[in-house]
Amino acid sequence: MAEVIAQEKQGGKQKKKLIRVDMTPMVDLGFLLITFFMFTTNFTKPNVMDLGLPAKSPLPPTNVIDVRNQVTFILGKDDRVFYHQQDKEDLNAKNLKETDFSGVKISKIISEAYQNAPVKENFTIIIEPTDDANYKNFVDVLDNIAISKKERYGITDIKPWEKKVYEELTK
Repeated sequence: MAEVIAQEKQGGKQKKKLIRVDMTPMVDLGFLLITFFMFTTNFTKPNVMDLGLPAKSPLPPTNVIDVRNQVTFILGKDDRVFYHQQDKEDLNAKNLKETDFSGVKISKIISEAYQNAPVKENFTIIIEPTDDANYKNFVDVLDNIAISKKERYGITDIKPWEKKVYEELTK
């Protein structure tokens, strides 16, 4: 506790008083307040998107998705996003279209492709990030898929024939 100690000066008429303040109660109060606020504060919870990936199989896939039942997004450098609904033989620089993340363009592309799909329950979205793509764009595409409420999507490496067309457009 705080206490006042009187001490006399030798040779002078004046009494000098020394004050000593005990800080123990203040430290106790500080720790009590810190503990109180830590227990009563809501900590931020991270936003997590469930991403279920299948196990890798040594065998090639037997079920191939019809090009009309899928849309493929290729994530490139400098925030560029390309998409197509073509197979290996039909894909060229003219039908590999480009879009961006402004507005609801990706969600609109997904919904249009879904509406044109002959078998809607087999509609699949394929995401193919290139080596130059950034993580933010990947998350933005996943967010657009979640907004469009399509639960069937896949993430894969860009195929050589798609990479060839992509490199033609990005030169």
